[in-house]
Amino acid sequence: MGKGKSTEIALAGQLIAGTNKHFANTSQLAFASATFTPAQVTASLQTIVKLRNDVNAAQAATKAKLAAEQAQAPTLHSFMAAYESFVRATFSNSPDVLADFGLTKKARTPLTVDQKAAAVAKREATRAARGTMGSKQKKTVKGTVTGVVVTPISASHPVATVNSGTSAPGVGATAVTAPRTT
Repeated sequence: MGKGKSTEIALAGQLIAGTNKHFANTSQLAFASATFTPAQVTASLQTIVKLRNDVNAAQAATKAKLAAEQAQAPTLHSFMAAYESFVRATFSNSPDVLADFGLTKKARTPLTVDQKAAAVAKREATRAARGTMGSKQKKTVKGTVTGVVVTPISASHPVATVNSGTSAPGVGATAVTAPRTT
């Protein structure tokens, strides 16, 4: 019986049609160590078809409901989380009221000495790996600049010029010279 469900249903339909066509005037059929009327055969085959159709309809309905759940779930979950936060904030000092909502006050267990030591070591390792410093450590960092030549500009007359190659479109390039004061 290595037939698929759809093949089995198609065969059952063909058997019903053949039974109605060729055994309509027969009173009894003998097979499978029993005797059956053509109406009994047709009814049994029709039961197979009906059961499969019911299963297919149920599967389609389930798929539709799953799709509806999947579409609405994110919004509903965020709504529920927001409401839970509201209830926790409203009744944070009343564990008995929180219990009415099915919530418990979150008790923070204090860290053990070993856990604290591990946390400190982890923080230090992270700072070393990232090269991060505190504000006081940053103030102690001083740098020296090497390889830069600073040429002092000593002009007795300040002169400002605009390069004609870099002027904005539609704006004429002009040279501006400050008046001499001597």
